[in-house]
Formats: sequence, structure tokens, C-alpha cells
Amino acid sequence: MDIKTNYLDLADGNRMPQEGFGLYKVDGQETMNASIKSAYDAGYRLFDTAQLYGNEQEVGTAFKQLGIPRDQIFVTTKVAEGNQGYDQAIASVKESLKKLQMDHVDLLLVHWPIERAFFETWRAFEDMKKAGLTRSIGVSNYQMIHLQYLATKAHEMPVVDQIELHPLLTQKPLLKFNRDQQIVTQAWSPLGRGAVLGEEVLKQIAAAHHKSPAQVILRWHLQNGVSFIPKSVHAARIQQNAAIYDFTLTADEMAQIDALNKYQRTGREPELTYEYDRQY
Repeated sequence: MDIKTNYLDLADGNRMPQEGFGLYKVDGQETMNASIKSAYDAGYRLFDTAQLYGNEQEVGTAFKQLGIPRDQIFVTTKVAEGNQGYDQAIASVKESLKKLQMDHVDLLLVHWPIERAFFETWRAFEDMKKAGLTRSIGVSNYQMIHLQYLATKAHEMPVVDQIELHPLLTQKPLLKFNRDQQIVTQAWSPLGRGAVLGEEVLKQIAAAHHKSPAQVILRWHLQNGVSFIPKSVHAARIQQNAAIYDFTLTADEMAQIDALNKYQRTGREPELTYEYDRQY
């Protein structure tokens, strides 16, 4: 198994690379082209962008200029909060596809749960899948309560829930819930934006395997069965993040990494105060 052949099965029958390449804060066409080329050459096939990142045009142009075949990549984008709602979501995704220079994405995510148009946005996602604008639909930053509420009206549930997940925020209850519901958990900020790399236990485990702490963390994600999307604009780091398939963490090492959990977020807290919470 390596990064190119390692796929996860989704509940809708599609498949997704377990390890992908995050494009958050990758800006400028030259930087975008170099980063995507390094990632593709290293074996990455999943590329994750979003309307909010403001770089969909550069992403699409990079694939075209680099001559990367569309059928060789798995592309994710996300609908921003300001574009949620039935008509707005559909219009925004059509605009995203123009920027990406594609007729569909492989995975479309609701970027954040918001009270306004909670169900209307998801209805648009279901219809966009039927129309072929996306092959799979999912969510990002949804906690258990959001997924449970969505299930009360959804005709089709998300196949992916992309959340902040790293050794300082292990999210075990949500991982179990998603697994039980056949939802693949995908980790954004899988390295905790560097906050966890200095932990002594990670250095010790890394030394034992002749790997870096970052590689140990990514291997921890891999063995936990979650998808993960590390990002970098440095070719050596991009290659290093893909070189995690030639060693295995022991059960004890996995437990030691789990024990680093401090419920510590590096990003924004998902909003939980919905109108339905206050009413019911």
C-alpha cells in the first residue's frame, strides 16, 4: 500500500483517497503550480480547496497547465457560509466549477453549519448530486448534534465529515459516531498547525521508527482509519508527508499519542447555538 493506492470506501459507493493534499492558504499561480506538481509527483491524488480559500481559479489553472488528467484526481471544494441556501448554493457551485474548469467535483462539502438555511442548503446538495455537479456530498465542521438534526430531514446523509482532528484534539466520541453512521471522518489541520510537533513522546516514537514527528502523527491518522489532508508548499515536506507507508505504530504507541488529547483547538469552535436548540 502507498499513497496512490490507499483508498477509503464511501457509503454512496464511491471511493476516496485516504490521504490528500490541503490547499488552504496556497496562493499565487506559481506557488500553486509548484505545490500541486510536487504533490502529484509524490502520489497525492486528492486535492482539497474551498470557496472561502479564494484560490479555486488557481487550482483549476494549475491542473490545466500541468496537464494533469481529470480522471486521475479527486477534487473537493466547499460552499462558504455566505453562499448557503438552496439557490445560492447551486449558483455558487456552478461558479466554483467554472473557476476549477471542471464539470463536476468529486466531493462537495458544506463548509460550516449555520442556522440560516440549514436544511435548504443540504437539499441543494442532494439535488446537485443528482444533477451530476458532484459525485459525493458531505459536511465540514459538523458535530454530532448537527448530524443528528440533519438526519431528521435528509434523504441522503453526508458520506464525509471534515473536522479539526489531531493528537491535541482526538475527537473520539465523534469519530465513533461517524463510524457507526458510515460517515468517513476527514481531518483538517491533521498536524495541529505545528502545535503538537514538539511533544516529547512524539519525538521518542519518531526516533524509534527513524521518522519525523509529523510522519508519526500522519501514520496515527492512517491507522485510525480517518482521511487526512496535510498541506505544505515545500517540496521536501510534501514528499515527507507522503512517506508514511513503510512503518507501523504499535498499539502502545497509538495509545501514547491518544493520551496527548487536551481538547485543544487551533481553529474556530463550531457554532452550536441554533434556533432549534433554543426552541426545543
